[in-house]
Amino acid sequence: MKPQKGKYRSFPSVKLVVRKWPNCKLTRAPLWCSVDLRDGNQALPTPMGIQQKLDFFRMLVKIGFKQIEVGFPAASATEFAFVRKLIEQNLIPDDVTIQVLVSAREEHIKTTVQSLVGMTKVIIHMYNSTSPAQRKITFGLTKAEVVDLAVRGVEWVKKYSAKNLKGTKVTLQYSPESFSATELPFSLRICRAVMAVWQPTPANRMILNLPATVEAAIPNHYADQIEWFCTHLTRRERWSVVVSVHTHNDRGTGIAATELALLAGANRVEGTLFGNGERTGNADLVTLALNLYTHGIDPMLDFSNINDVIKVYEECTGMRVHERQAYAGSLVHTAFSGSHQDAIKKGLAAQKKILWEVPYLPIDPADIGRSYQPVIRINSQSGKGGIAHILQTECGIRMPREVEIEFGKIAGKEIDALGREVSGEELKEMFLRIFQRSDTYELKSFNSSEVGGVIHAVSSVFHVVCNELYTFTGQGNGPVDAFVKSLGSLGLISVSDEQIFALSNGSSAGAIAYVLVQGNGQQYWGAGVDTNTQTALIKAVISGLNRVCWSRTG
Repeated sequence: MKPQKGKYRSFPSVKLVVRKWPNCKLTRAPLWCSVDLRDGNQALPTPMGIQQKLDFFRMLVKIGFKQIEVGFPAASATEFAFVRKLIEQNLIPDDVTIQVLVSAREEHIKTTVQSLVGMTKVIIHMYNSTSPAQRKITFGLTKAEVVDLAVRGVEWVKKYSAKNLKGTKVTLQYSPESFSATELPFSLRICRAVMAVWQPTPANRMILNLPATVEAAIPNHYADQIEWFCTHLTRRERWSVVVSVHTHNDRGTGIAATELALLAGANRVEGTLFGNGERTGNADLVTLALNLYTHGIDPMLDFSNINDVIKVYEECTGMRVHERQAYAGSLVHTAFSGSHQDAIKKGLAAQKKILWEVPYLPIDPADIGRSYQPVIRINSQSGKGGIAHILQTECGIRMPREVEIEFGKIAGKEIDALGREVSGEELKEMFLRIFQRSDTYELKSFNSSEVGGVIHAVSSVFHVVCNELYTFTGQGNGPVDAFVKSLGSLGLISVSDEQIFALSNGSSAGAIAYVLVQGNGQQYWGAGVDTNTQTALIKAVISGLNRVCWSRTG
């Protein structure tokens, strides 16, 4: 696929005498502003109703957002009514400031200000588009006319606020919409014109929001634009404004662009949960916050119960959080690959210090309210390490290394034949079918006693195929040795290894025992489970014996 010559053009470079941002480092969280209730809401096939917006607003407050854009009151009766509900029912916490969006049109500004009557503080976010394409194609305006539109808009905000919002602290936020596609000198010119009317001071700052309304360049280009803009503000201007960024994700790098913009001088971020927004979406505030968290920086937002956040988000928006969504997706803490599973298993076992250091897991799932149980899941791509991890964590079954290797090979073939993911219970069924065989002999009873340092064993064993019950007696230096010797009439077998592990899943059966039984020129591991470790060992011998018998007939 080759682009048609002359159809597209590359972005122009930004001329910076000294480019500082590549040497900067993020050390603290920015000011966060959620625009879910406006930018996110307008992108939904079915916009949220008032109750849904209220549920979402309450969730945002609980997460810790101190600035929340709640709507565009002049856009619809629902938007206006929602703002009035928040105010009249006193639903806005004292430490939260709501923000409302409005275009630079007098009738819209008048309606917006009317919706805010009764507020003690508010951010009025006014915008008009500034890029060459918008000036030429959408509005048919010159640069001077676009500047005049912005100036008149600020004058209307001042006029109607003075008339209707007495006693209200009004913060102006101005967005030269399509900033990232606008000539930088013109962006600075129009922002300065707005500042000249509003007259911000270091004590009463305004917000300059510089959006990548349509992402049209690589992230470092946006960072260059932000640095250029910040360095061309005078000292007084810089201390009188908050520089905010609002990125979209048309090229799939909205998060990276935001992070680099923060290095370049921005100190406020607008975005949405899980990146919901027009076209390919906005910058994902969950990812941005947890990126900081995983570098030891307090994000000032609480995502310690990500499942609850997802639940409210999906119920209110009708959207779905993708399984591979960074941090929050249902599969992001899951490994199917055998090598990944083995590394995670070893990493979790070795994790005993404060510093989180587990391969393939950049964040401790417990920190966002997830458990370790679904970290490793099993399909045909999985290895013995992952299979062993699931058996141990979900079923309480721990295996000796040799059994782990053997079972991994056998289970891998069965899973591959199934062609799908298998559960812990399915793995357990496979394990018991292979290592706890009862298709030839079945232990009915076992008793032992010691006489003069010698163990005397008496056992009852049922032959499943012949439907007969046998009684065996024997002597040895231990219960297993005595039992094995008592089975002499069944064929020559011996035991060369025994291992016992406690069951760890709360089962009433207290131990699982493994015995390596030799017979028929081969050796087979058998497993037995019982509350009594001695009986568990005897059951393991029977399981191993059944595997020997199976090999003779198989």
